[in-house]
Amino acid sequence: MDSAPHDNPARSRFELVEEGHLARAEYLVSRDVITFTHTIVPPELGGRGVASRLIAFALADARARGMKVVPQCPFVRAYIEKHPEWADLLA
Repeated sequence: MDSAPHDNPARSRFELVEEGHLARAEYLVSRDVITFTHTIVPPELGGRGVASRLIAFALADARARGMKVVPQCPFVRAYIEKHPEWADLLA
């Protein structure tokens, strides 16, 4: 069953299930800063924009919660560089 992107705070990651495969963006939280450490998309979902959808959701969630972002994950860093509308979130 496919799912919309969502936060799974018990596992410290944002998740998206598509075609039975789990994509995830792992993070650490310290006060009002969220550090994205890894973005993992199964090969079966590669090239479909799954990671971009997941990160856009995660960044919107961080903004809604008033958090700053540390993009330790190379994908998240590149996404923010490509989409400067998220640059104000950088810690």
